[in-house]
This record gives sequence, C-alpha cells and structure tokens, in this order.
Amino acid sequence: MERYVMAFDAGTTSERAVIFNHDGQIVSVAQKEITQYYPQAGWVEHDPMELWSAQLGVAVEAMSKAGIDASRIDSIGITNQRETTIVWERETGRPVYNAIVWQCRRTTDYCDRLMPYAERIREKTGLVVDPYFSATKLAWILDRVEGARERAERGELLFGTVETWLIWKLTKGTKHVTDYSNASRTMLFNIHTLSWDEEICGLLGIPMCMLPTPVGNSELYGESAPEFLGGPIRIAGAAGDQQAALFGQKAYAVGDMKNTYGTGCFLLMNIGETPITSKNGLVTTIAWGRNGKVTYALEGSVFMGGAIVQWLRDEIGLIKSASETEELARKVNDTNGCYIVPAFTGLGAPYWRPEAKGVITGLTRGVGRYHIIRAALDAIVYQVNDIVTAMEQDAGRMVGTLRVDGGASVNNYLLQTQADISNTCVVRPSCVETTALGAAYLAGLATGFWKDEKEIAEGNTGDSLFRPAMSDFEREERIRGWKEAVGMLL
Repeated sequence: MERYVMAFDAGTTSERAVIFNHDGQIVSVAQKEITQYYPQAGWVEHDPMELWSAQLGVAVEAMSKAGIDASRIDSIGITNQRETTIVWERETGRPVYNAIVWQCRRTTDYCDRLMPYAERIREKTGLVVDPYFSATKLAWILDRVEGARERAERGELLFGTVETWLIWKLTKGTKHVTDYSNASRTMLFNIHTLSWDEEICGLLGIPMCMLPTPVGNSELYGESAPEFLGGPIRIAGAAGDQQAALFGQKAYAVGDMKNTYGTGCFLLMNIGETPITSKNGLVTTIAWGRNGKVTYALEGSVFMGGAIVQWLRDEIGLIKSASETEELARKVNDTNGCYIVPAFTGLGAPYWRPEAKGVITGLTRGVGRYHIIRAALDAIVYQVNDIVTAMEQDAGRMVGTLRVDGGASVNNYLLQTQADISNTCVVRPSCVETTALGAAYLAGLATGFWKDEKEIAEGNTGDSLFRPAMSDFEREERIRGWKEAVGMLL
C-alpha cells in the first residue's frame, strides 16, 4: 500500500497541509486563511491558538480529501514563517501574548540600544540587528506582559518560533525543540557553535531556561498524539520557509541558489559547511543541518518584486492582470532607454537605503505603455541580479544555477531576462510547491522514505530551463544603465 509524507506549511497569511507521494508529486492540499491583527501602526500579530487549530484542521482535511489515514502517512515535515515569536505557559500551553509576527516593527528602540554590540552580534549570529528577528520581540513580551519575566526566570514560560509551537502542541508538550534554520533567525543563536548565546541573552535579559533545544532539520523529533490525526505520525523534519524552499529546489551543491519571486524576492545561496560574513549587505544563515553536518547560506532580500506588477495594475492602470505582462512586454524589443527603480519602500540588499524613493529614468516621447511594463519586469531582474552579484563576490565563486519559484516565476519573459542579465541558467521546477516539498523531503530523508539527496535530485524531472542568450556587450550596457538609474536615486 502506497505511503506518503505530509508537509505542514505554516505561512504568514494561511496554514496549509500538502501530501506528497514518493515521486514528490502532490496528492492532496488543504488551506485556511488566518486572521491578521494590527493593534498599532507597524505592529502585526497572530493568535497562536488559531495557528494551531487551523494547521490541525487543514491536516485532517488534506488526509480526508485523499482518503488517507494516519497509518499511510510516513512522517510530517514542518515549514513556517520565520522569526515570528510565541511565549506560552509550560503547564497549561496557554500563550501569554499573541504571536509577534516577523513583519512587526515595534522593537525598533530595542534595536537602537543594541547598536553598540551590532558587530559582535553579527559575528555570532550572522544577522544584522533589526526588529525583523525574534530576539527583541521576545524581550518586548518579557518586559510588557505583567509578571512574564519573573515567571520565565522561574521556568514557567517557554519560547518558540512557529515550528517549535506546532511540535510542542502535536506532541502534547513532550517536545520543546527548534531546528537549526529557525534558530539561526532568532538573533540569539550562535551559528558557529550551534548553541544559544549567553552574552546576547544577557543583553536582552532573556532567561535561557525558556529556550527550546536546538536540533537538526532532518531527524525524528517525536510522534503526534494519536487523537489529533487518527493515529500517531512521526514528526521528522522542520525548516524555515526560505530554507525549506532552498532544499525543495534541490540546491544541494555549493554555489546553487534559489530565488522566490513573491511580493518581494528572497535569494539564498548554498555556501557549504563554512559560514561567510558578507561584505556586501547580505546576512548569513543556517540552511539546514543533516547527518551531523551543517550547510550555511547567504541571504538577500528585494523589497519590491511582484509588488511592482501590482503597482502597474492597481495604481497606474497599465494592465488588468499580472498574467498579461509577459505578452505586453514582448510587444516591444526593449524599454527604449527607460529604467524603473522601484524603491517604493526604500532599497533592500545590497544597498540598504530605507529612505530611498522610487524613480523612472530615461523618459522620452517615444516611451509608451509597453516600454513601461517591460521596464517594470526588468526592474525585478536587475534587483535580483544585484544580489546575485553580491553573493558571487562574497562567496568568491560564480552561481551554479539559479532555481526559481513564487508567483511571478510563471512569467517566461521574466525568467529568460533573468538568465540573460545574470548570465546563468535559470531553472523552474515542475512542482512549484517547493517550500512544502522541502519540508517533506527533510522528513522523508530522516525516516528512510527517501534514501538520500541523490535519489531526490534524480526524480521529478519536468523542470523548465532558461539559458542565457544575450551578448556580453548588451548585458554590460543594460546593467550600466541600471547602475546609472540607481546612482541618480542614491
């Protein structure tokens, strides 16, 4: 009887469960949106109990849709929105406050106080000091929830990111663990020693007794309590969403890179077993730990990826839907010298200029609707290429292949242009559910459902390949024009 692996994909806007067969093909999917809470400007929260109940609900639904019971699920892998911070009571499992979501900016003042230690923190954690990460969110809860710090010091409270919370709930409080990839996003974890850092915890007054046990990304953590899913199921893999996507993209060789074309863009490069401190505005993170070895990654983010297409549709009215941009961009041979630098919310990596504003340069009477649409898509490409270049400089090596996923990756014009400008092969997988698939792979490797990474890499070969076809001269001229446009803004 065929067996399957189930992935829990605990995202920022929805909880999903995806069931995969041995070929990495989707058998069943269930999804439920979760409530977003905005108590103040710049604050974002979730209800931890809703995260748990929604995730459990979609798991049951996915199994029911496929007609599969617990005995046919080999294991569960979990992937999650990273950095989101939850604190709960050890005895009751009751959260003491809502989950503070990764997007939340309430702890800017905490980060300001940490700036004298920023370089030391970066050396240990690979991260820049920013409210994005979990550390200052946790300190805020301990400071602002009445009695929380004292209770934490007495060992009555526990901390976790979302995968920690789900594993704790699934095992009815018997397992309090976090995987290396999520731990490396807290700004409390030393990525060299693979342990919580006493100095950083001391700076923020965080009792170390509330922190989960760090574990690898592909190993048996425990079993789900039988009553939840109709029988016990092994929980055997976990990774933050971007690292899970890197694994799901089969980026197992040093130099392999993936880019997710979402609202923004997230690029991660496999840099192997030795961490690199970026000199080009990137962060260093743990990609995954397996079989006693840790693989590291460089990470960079673009603030305006697919969001520029939304701008074309909603604010400028040049398109009716994102799907038509490919056809419209191909109606002209170039942008007629027009460049868009979409710094609508500042510029991210590698520039890090939060005060920057967007610009359109090179406008002449000959620039029309199609040129603007093409320039918008090209702007995504140039921003991604800036990070690809920064990663190549940090790693001292060329990109092997650029593997892509996310909503905008269906656009063939975008991907061919990316291959041309970055002068590398771009690979779009046949299964675009790479985040959930990565979590499933990590779980299935731990249980022997899949033998090894080689078996995974050889399967599911329906990928689309985009090869660079642009001359060196044209590539250099177009990048030079982009640099000039960014230079005007800076």
